Amino acid sequence: MNKTIAIQGAEGSNHHKVARDFYGTEIELKECMSFDILVDSLLDKSADLGVMALENTIAGSIIPNYALIDKYNLHITDEEYLSIHHHLMALKGQNIEDIKEVWSHPMALLQCKDFFKKHPHIKLVEDVDTAEVAKRISKENLVGIAAIAPKIAAEIFDLDVLEDEIQTIKDNSTRFVIVQTNAPNNGIDQINKASLKFQLNHKRGSLAAILNVLSDCKMNLTKIQSLPVIESPWKYSFFVDITFDDYKDYQKAEAILEIMAEEFKILGTYKNGRLKPNSELDSESK
Repeated sequence: MNKTIAIQGAEGSNHHKVARDFYGTEIELKECMSFDILVDSLLDKSADLGVMALENTIAGSIIPNYALIDKYNLHITDEEYLSIHHHLMALKGQNIEDIKEVWSHPMALLQCKDFFKKHPHIKLVEDVDTAEVAKRISKENLVGIAAIAPKIAAEIFDLDVLEDEIQTIKDNSTRFVIVQTNAPNNGIDQINKASLKFQLNHKRGSLAAILNVLSDCKMNLTKIQSLPVIESPWKYSFFVDITFDDYKDYQKAEAILEIMAEEFKILGTYKNGRLKPNSELDSESK
């Protein structure tokens, strides 16, 4: 039986690309127009796994997604770093002079702003999702309308790519994680990264003490993100990612943190996506 994968956005999106990279084309896809709906689909068991963007090299951390993972006790089972490419696509037989409007997600429009300065005749219209617009153009035969989307969307919906690589900043990557409701069975030999969450008291040097423990245990801190604890004003939770070479070093760090920190939680232990053979992924290469 094929796995059902929940993605934020539509078929042909970067979330869909990540799902295909991990699980191939023989999957059942559940399209979710928000991350809250994605989480709901995991909780009600209508999806087995979810693909969730967590941070971007331009936009930074997607903080609400950290909160969702924590609140609903989701487990991170894997990750992928995907290079983001924006392409302009429309119905076949048109060129860029025929395009009157471009509909896309606000972030995609922003990331392609410089390109459209060269084409002032085109009106930019904010929409809900990049790939969903491509799907709508194909389904409704919308002439004179173009979408900004990954190349996978042009292939799926039989659109022409009018312009390649229209993003202003060419080196733009997003970190995606695979999440599920039950703890994964990742083997120890596959684990060299962990995502953790904890709270600290207001004593001077409490965070420094935690960081010293991580350093002493040979942990490499790759990410630290703070979120306010809503029910406790001026108190914060910390979300950290650490990488390591020896799982025994991680076990030692985990044991000490459980004693030192408050509300300690392991969000996931998995393989570092940046060390995988196909990491530094190019979204057009697969």
